[in-house]
Amino acid sequence: MTPATHRATFAIGDEASARRAVDVLTEIFFEAEAAIAGFERPDGRWAVSMHFAEAPDQVLLREVVANAAGQQIADAITFEVVEAMDWVKASLEDLVPVPAGRFVVHGQHDRARVPANKLGIEIEAALAFGTGHHGTTRGCLLLLDHVLKARQPRRVLDLGTGTGVLAIAAAKARHRPVFASDIDPPSVQVARENAALNGVGDLVMVIQATGFSAPEFAARGPFDLVLANILANPLRQLAGAMAEHLAPSALVILSGLLTHQARGVIAAYRARGLVPVRHLRIEGWSSLLLRYTNSPDR
Repeated sequence: MTPATHRATFAIGDEASARRAVDVLTEIFFEAEAAIAGFERPDGRWAVSMHFAEAPDQVLLREVVANAAGQQIADAITFEVVEAMDWVKASLEDLVPVPAGRFVVHGQHDRARVPANKLGIEIEAALAFGTGHHGTTRGCLLLLDHVLKARQPRRVLDLGTGTGVLAIAAAKARHRPVFASDIDPPSVQVARENAALNGVGDLVMVIQATGFSAPEFAARGPFDLVLANILANPLRQLAGAMAEHLAPSALVILSGLLTHQARGVIAAYRARGLVPVRHLRIEGWSSLLLRYTNSPDR
């Protein structure tokens, strides 16, 4: 609980507009600075709610929203102080379950809303990226579902696991171990807790590591499937190390990149012998499925 938090809210016309605004705000503010969520109101419009640990710069926030959604909406932002609230949890409680193929990502309050024929992934409120509501996470889950319909990869890596949602999904669907890593110590702890919460704590091993630097990667590879939902620049920089840790004909799912960044990421991986198989575009974000051919283009 925090002694006092700060909330800014605004209304916007539809779900697509709300998600675009949330994506822009998420790019501007780190998770430790703000918890941001969009949800449908009873009147059919959508609201975007932002919870801050410290009082936000109102002028800056209005400028960001104006660029994302228009000046009229920015002018209508309301600011208030909220006493004694778990501000991250308060934000996530407004989120509805998100379906992605066989998977449904949900919060504790929506356990009963997961269909019996789906694999529920429960993600608790936490300061770590990846609730399933972002287009990048949904894209990865959809591609993972597609891959698992045709293959049963033996060695799976979730690089930059965040809340652990992708590792949990792979472990639940395959009933086999998944190796996961994150550069951020709090994310490592959150991923472990979420894996245990979802009944796969014994299948998901999470370590703290930067890139492929830890010796565990060599010990647990080469990998048949790698999931990496991070950002475009780190993905480009990791292309060489990624290829060195892949098994023959391995598959790689990449996300966290804006659609206009996809071409550069594809080029970096094609030069290391990975060719694109599928390209999903969701709300301005790209998710890529690549296959390792073991013969880099030069």
